[in-house]
Amino acid sequence: MTANKKYVFFDIDGTLTDRATGKIVPSAQEALNQLQANGHFVSLATGRAHYKARPFMEEVGLHDMVCCGGGGLVVDDRLIRNIPLDLEKSKAIAKQADALGYGVLLMLDDSIDVYSRNDKFREQCGPRKEPTNYIIDPDLDYDKLDVIYKLYISIPAEEEAALTLKDTLGHLRFQPEYLMFQYDEKHQGILDMINTVHGRPEDVVVFGDDTNDLVMFDPRWTSIAMGNGTDQLKAKADYVTDANVDDGIFNACQKFGWI
Repeated sequence: MTANKKYVFFDIDGTLTDRATGKIVPSAQEALNQLQANGHFVSLATGRAHYKARPFMEEVGLHDMVCCGGGGLVVDDRLIRNIPLDLEKSKAIAKQADALGYGVLLMLDDSIDVYSRNDKFREQCGPRKEPTNYIIDPDLDYDKLDVIYKLYISIPAEEEAALTLKDTLGHLRFQPEYLMFQYDEKHQGILDMINTVHGRPEDVVVFGDDTNDLVMFDPRWTSIAMGNGTDQLKAKADYVTDANVDDGIFNACQKFGWI
């Protein structure tokens, strides 16, 4: 070990990966390898669903992750939990969007499948920007559902106010064409992971690049913003490293003596 054991959590897009290629930056991969070799706990911390994040986790040689916006925990390659959205609030939002004439997609399990009563979503904003299997069922009854993991609603940003229930659940707009509702507690997910693996908050290190990573930055631990990150994130960071494509992760890990 080159230092006291750290529990290091990495965002994926724009932090570990080059956004231009979608691939992990080579020096970031080397940092992951050396961190693990030195005995540190290394994990992803991502909003991606488990099914979507696992291939990347395996590709870069990791075995642990906080996924599903903090609702999912993978420990030693095993998914030990996957918290869905609040069921009644999700149903209410879906019903309201339906009544307003917007397309609604429901993610009901850990897969690329999404369910809908109709094809309004694709008619109004086109397909999602990732592999998706659309299951159209005119008889889909929201009241009979026992779990909802994510909601996608084809409502333009300028019309969001019409969806008066939207603030009852955490939501994001990664794409201009639609609003996404997902479990959004990455900060709590990190705390839950630390508790599960018997670590201490003061030994946590978090790397991020975008405003959605703000929730992961906590004064109890070390928060590092990438040089290519947003100004808002940099202002909250304990340390700002170089851009990810300029070896930012490797350089920061070396500076603090973790590798």
